[in-house]
Formats: sequence, C-alpha cells, structure tokens
Amino acid sequence: MSWAMGAGSPSPVRILGLGVVAGVAGTAVMTAFQKYVEMPITGREPSYAPADFAQRVLPIHPRTPAGRRRLNNVTHYALGTLWGAAYGVATWRGLRGQKAVNAVFGAVYTGDVLLNTALGLYRPTCWSTKDVVVDVVDKYVQAQATGRLFDTALDRSRSLRGSSAPSWATTPA
Repeated sequence: MSWAMGAGSPSPVRILGLGVVAGVAGTAVMTAFQKYVEMPITGREPSYAPADFAQRVLPIHPRTPAGRRRLNNVTHYALGTLWGAAYGVATWRGLRGQKAVNAVFGAVYTGDVLLNTALGLYRPTCWSTKDVVVDVVDKYVQAQATGRLFDTALDRSRSLRGSSAPSWATTPA
C-alpha cells in the first residue's frame, strides 16, 4: 500500500498541498485541545512562543497586544503547515499512518526544540516535568490530527478514483 514514488501515486505538489491543508487543520485541533482540555487542567496561560519565534527571525515587531496576538496566531498556523508538509513528504517516501505520525513527530519536534534553543527562545534544561509533558502532548495531538486528516483526505480522494479500503485500516502500526 506504499506510494513511494511509484506509478499511480499522487504528484509531489498534490501531496505537499494536502499536507499543508492537513497541517492547518491539525493545528486547529491542537488549538482546541489546548484551550478546552489542556489549559483548564494545567492552569497554563496562552503561549506566545510562536510570536517570539517570528519576532526573532523576521523584522516584525507588533506595537500593540492585539498585533502580538495576531502575529502569534498567524505564526502558530504557519508552523502547523510545516508539520503537515513534513507529513506529506513522509507519505511521499512511503510512510503512512502511525509510522508516519511518529517519524514526523520525532523529526519535527526535535528540530523545533533544537532551533528554538539555538535562537535563545527555549531553555529545555530548565523546563519542569509538567512543561515537558504539556509541550510534548500538545504537539503530539497536532501530529496525530494532521496525520489522520491527511490520510483520511488522501484515502477519500483515492476512493473517488476507485481504490479500496483506507490505508489506516490496512496498514500495520
């Protein structure tokens, strides 16, 4: 059931485009999870890490709290598109389902922590166990949602062309 650059596989542009869309949707799922599940349980305030990142790497410096919130949201979703694109690349290379989710999560999460640490934005050695768990769980929710939404959309697209069962129903974990 692998499509790794084989005949009949979707084009790389289609795969990346679907990944970007799934990444945005997965980010929406993570955001809802944070707002309605994680933050009420942990008591954590909203994070401005995406805005901090954007302000560090781009010449953007909002002048108002509302501008900073907008920058935070735009960056949050933009970074989510990268998770989705990475999932698309994993799919293009033949991974699907849970294997793809875990591979993408491991690679992208590690890159996220290393890059933000190098930029002086994260200090993971100073994080509490709660901070680590919250960060990993929130981003893993995003990875799971992105992967499921991507695979479902791709399988739906395939079924319209006469293909069989969804990959997640037939691909071992």
